[in-house]
Amino acid sequence: QVQLVESGGGLVQAGDSLRLSCAASGGFFDNYIIGWFRQAPGKEREFVAGISRRGGTTDYTDSVKGRFTISRDNAKNTAYLQMSSLKPEETGVYYCAADSNIVVGAPQRELDEYDYWGQGTQVTVSS
Repeated sequence: QVQLVESGGGLVQAGDSLRLSCAASGGFFDNYIIGWFRQAPGKEREFVAGISRRGGTTDYTDSVKGRFTISRDNAKNTAYLQMSSLKPEETGVYYCAADSNIVVGAPQRELDEYDYWGQGTQVTVSS
């Protein structure tokens, strides 16, 4: 099974950019669809972006379209979330997750579709 470790979080100001990384080990990375989720204080975890196994299909929640970019480098067993024009309401813990369902090709938005989760990385956007 795959283990996921997020990094790259931090404290930034509104309008700044940040790149998160999700490093995978213990499995064949390109067997997994990867999703990024975030959980704001006191709120439920929500889908942010997802990417298919080879990177050909991506999906974004509406609020981040045009500002966030998800990508992956299967040779490095790493996925990324490039975030720009960050907003204070996007403060939270960001998690990457892996979906091992071989039947599905496109990234899914539902949390319970994902089998493996990282520990999360904190992103704080100050106003």
